[in-house]
Amino acid sequence: MRSPSSSESAERYALMWSGGKDSALALMRARATGLDVSRLLNFYDPATDRVRFHATRTDLIRAQADALGIDLRQLGTPWERYEATFLEMLAELNREGFAGVVFGDIHLADVRAWYEERVRAAGLTHVEPIWGEAPAALVAEFVASGSRAVITCCELPKLDDSWLGRIIDERFLDDIRAVPIDPAGENGEYHSFTFAGPMFRAPVPWRAGARRRDGEFVQLDLELSPGG
Repeated sequence: MRSPSSSESAERYALMWSGGKDSALALMRARATGLDVSRLLNFYDPATDRVRFHATRTDLIRAQADALGIDLRQLGTPWERYEATFLEMLAELNREGFAGVVFGDIHLADVRAWYEERVRAAGLTHVEPIWGEAPAALVAEFVASGSRAVITCCELPKLDDSWLGRIIDERFLDDIRAVPIDPAGENGEYHSFTFAGPMFRAPVPWRAGARRRDGEFVQLDLELSPGG
């Protein structure tokens, strides 16, 4: 990834925020290169009030943004309206003077291409701070930074529900390497919720709720703890 110029460093960037470890690591990397990431962009399913796949409630995403001290833009949109809503959001960023959008993709070329084409067409810079790096090394970097996340969704039969509620920490690094999947879950094997780390002014207090099955996925409901 190229380093930003001094002019880029003075410009504002938004970041696609799922609430998981990859978007958190992308935020850390972007800030480390001097990018001013001043807005988080979070899309969710209005029918469930949760982030798709991650199954994270929107109030937990808001708690993350508060703990990070970053402005949050949440957009509820049904799947069939996703592209239209995404394009409207890009136009809004352009009008507000944002320079670009940061993403946390690792190696899914088709996903990256879809977003990059639309971001560039909107006159914005497309930034991928963790693109092309070894997934295991990225997870290790996340953990070594002091960041922590909890597993909220697993795809069966790649990972069973015993992984739900696991904390992504040093022990997780050892255990996930023994499973024949992408250790970062880049292919959808698992999703997470980041609740602590060096960017957080304080950890986001959460507690585990009910477990549920959604087709081939098992999900853990997280709730804000009292006082959170």
